Amino acid sequence: MCCVTTTSPAFAGRPAPGSAGTVPGPRGWPLLGSLPDFARDPLAFFSRLRDEYGDWAEWRLGTQRNVMLSHPDQVAEVLAQMESTATRTDLGWAFRQVLGDGVVVARGEDWRRKRALVQPAVRPRQVRAYAATMVDCAAETAASWEPGQGIELHSALTALTRRIAVRTLFGTDIAAGREDAIGEAMAVAQAEIGAELRGVTLFLPPWVPTAGRRRLRAAVDRLDEEIDRVVAAHRATHRSGGAERDDLLSRLLAARDAHGAPLSGKELRDEAVTLYIGGHETTSTALTWLWYRLAGAPEARARLDAELAEVLPDGRLPGFDDYARLTWTQQLVKESLRLYPPIWLSTAIALEGARVGGRDVAPGTRLWFSTWSLQRDPRWFADPEEFRPERWSPDAAPGEALDAAWVPFGGGPRTCLGARFAQVEAVLLTAVIAQRFRAELPDGLRIDPVPHLTLQPSAPIPVTLAAV
Repeated sequence: MCCVTTTSPAFAGRPAPGSAGTVPGPRGWPLLGSLPDFARDPLAFFSRLRDEYGDWAEWRLGTQRNVMLSHPDQVAEVLAQMESTATRTDLGWAFRQVLGDGVVVARGEDWRRKRALVQPAVRPRQVRAYAATMVDCAAETAASWEPGQGIELHSALTALTRRIAVRTLFGTDIAAGREDAIGEAMAVAQAEIGAELRGVTLFLPPWVPTAGRRRLRAAVDRLDEEIDRVVAAHRATHRSGGAERDDLLSRLLAARDAHGAPLSGKELRDEAVTLYIGGHETTSTALTWLWYRLAGAPEARARLDAELAEVLPDGRLPGFDDYARLTWTQQLVKESLRLYPPIWLSTAIALEGARVGGRDVAPGTRLWFSTWSLQRDPRWFADPEEFRPERWSPDAAPGEALDAAWVPFGGGPRTCLGARFAQVEAVLLTAVIAQRFRAELPDGLRIDPVPHLTLQPSAPIPVTLAAV
């Protein structure tokens, strides 16, 4: 990946951070602001803002003025103000096409209503019920592999989490065999969202056609067809007096708001897509990075083997109750989410009364923070580029890690609803696969992260499966 160069106009001639009478931030290009540097490499751009300008950096994306926040206290303040003195930013046409007006995108009273309807479906008690499906799918996948077999890590783990997402969301008997159709549409949608976020199409009116927008629209149409099909099947089962179902979609169909109103057909579609992304895209990405780094960390792998032998003797498959006992596996997941947060960027718009870091923030100001740069800041994490799961041990030395700077699921009132589902899934799937296999990387292979909708690998990751 290219890095932001120090000679670009966006960074040239800047005042020294903290100079009297100046506002720290890059000068930018005429009309474009820092868009070229942002588009070239968003991850490097936000890290550079942090390092060059400090915790409060003002910059332009086109003609839009923004503030980049790089201190955990600032980020916590913004997250705590969501739905009071701050609100979600519109992330563009492509993002809206995929997520619609789901709970992740909704604001104000509309968000509060949808959160109340969706939240019961992903409470810890429900996650416990889905744990068996997670483990069954992982065991089926592991049983289909052989020692010495070569697989592409990302696509294999994506297929696994896709199967789990479809079964827990739509139900096994109704959605079986449809995982690929839904997954392929989502893969196209994710790539096009990432391309729009990094390019000039973010500023184009919705009616301007581009090749990327046509690809996205076709993918969304296919996704909508699949979801309409399974919703219709669920409704037909209910009308015919069939057995009660325990999947997420059935819970959404049964949900009623404070006035007794159900989710509309459009709302059902939007929440189904939101839960699908939360239960599949983010987890497959996190697992891919975990196994990529674990393959090059023999000491961490040895500790994993020892924990599995103790907690799951004789190769017993894990259940929900084992999650709490798999403490090292949890640390592996947490460290992977620190180094490679699937949701790498968050934004908000300041409303009347917003205040951050002791400053009054003018209404309409766009506030940004990069989970990537925050969680790789050497002020909060010793040796931040290193994969060190032990930093999350209760016995870790002071200064190893700052919990307040670990925010892969956000925080405040809009904390990710699927955080518990994702963490339990990642731990149980890692345990099941690691009971049977190690992943061996080719010598010298290096894979960089690329920011799409989630933080994706820059290239395929070929591995050889070795028996444990």
